[in-house]
Amino acid sequence: MSVRPHLARVGLLALALSPLGAAPALAAPAHTSTPAHQQNAPHDVGAVFVQTDDPTGNHVVAYARRADGTLRAQGRYATGGVGGVLAGSVVDHLASQGAVQLDRAHHLLYVVNAGSNTVSVFHQDGTRLRLGQVISSGGDFPVSIAVSHDVVYVLNARSGGSIQGFVVDHGRLVRAAGRHAELGLAQVSPEFTHTPGQVSITPDGSHVLVTTKAASNSVLVWRLGHRGALLGSPTVTELPGTVPFAAAYDPAGHLALAEAGTNSVATFRVRADGTLKALSTAATGQAATCWIVEVKGTAYASNAGSASVSGFRFGPHGSLTALGDTGTDAGTVDATATPDGRFLYVQAGASGIVDGYRVGAGGRLTPIGAVTVPDAAGAEGIAAL
Repeated sequence: MSVRPHLARVGLLALALSPLGAAPALAAPAHTSTPAHQQNAPHDVGAVFVQTDDPTGNHVVAYARRADGTLRAQGRYATGGVGGVLAGSVVDHLASQGAVQLDRAHHLLYVVNAGSNTVSVFHQDGTRLRLGQVISSGGDFPVSIAVSHDVVYVLNARSGGSIQGFVVDHGRLVRAAGRHAELGLAQVSPEFTHTPGQVSITPDGSHVLVTTKAASNSVLVWRLGHRGALLGSPTVTELPGTVPFAAAYDPAGHLALAEAGTNSVATFRVRADGTLKALSTAATGQAATCWIVEVKGTAYASNAGSASVSGFRFGPHGSLTALGDTGTDAGTVDATATPDGRFLYVQAGASGIVDGYRVGAGGRLTPIGAVTVPDAAGAEGIAAL
């Protein structure tokens, strides 16, 4: 993998993540607050969406993606809510993965508004967005969203944590019975390391998972029933000292965790009863390994304290083969890839930068340029198509 020089190190975050001893829907505005924007050019083939998480007014910034993977600013859309900042955070104000999610089947974009306890639902057409709904997240400080067919789950980080499930109905999120659970996590300082990190749904749609980071060093797994209803209490797999932060899945459906406490990537099989069977673990050798994304059989883990991403090739039975590290701008956080797996986009939270890379043979990353997202320093939440 090609390596760029590190621009900075985020010492405070690396130190903090070293091994550690239901409300009604809100009315949606009639129109989004959107300045005039350019028409898509013929050479634009996709889009990248990034949220600002601005506590004075959250926005989604839309970028047109050219055929060579470079980005062009296209529009800025008010979410109808405000962003939020967890105490102690430096480059990752939500300390989570999945704050922005594309629902390609329904042409929707979901965005958390952590500071106003809401989720925004945009109708998406290319780079154009239209705000259709702002709905309560069902808890305190939403940070992560998971989507599977007609099922959406939102993770709320504060007040002990909770998850709230929704059903997608005609372009809107609808709350239904049997889809809310309190996590009951202890509220401990520093807040950004002791709040849950991500909600995800297994590729087959049978289970919903929550990573708890240092709050309990556990992964909570619920079985899902008809249209995503929770079946009973969660199964808890404790992973002492690992600080399980974020999740992805390999092509075979195995769970892959970014573990900040040990700066590792670990794979598991999710059994039918919700228990996890450990398969493989590989150290990144970097600092503050917190985020992870799967791209055509390769995992890329973001290392906020080292300004880098570490690549691992998935093999049979969840095995991992290290591919090396690639430098990013300072404060490496959330990442996303295009559906065809040709391009990877990595958020660098120190200055609100998005670094772009071409994904080559063997998972090799080649830089293709970067953009600075206005008012997005410390923000997380990115999605690509």
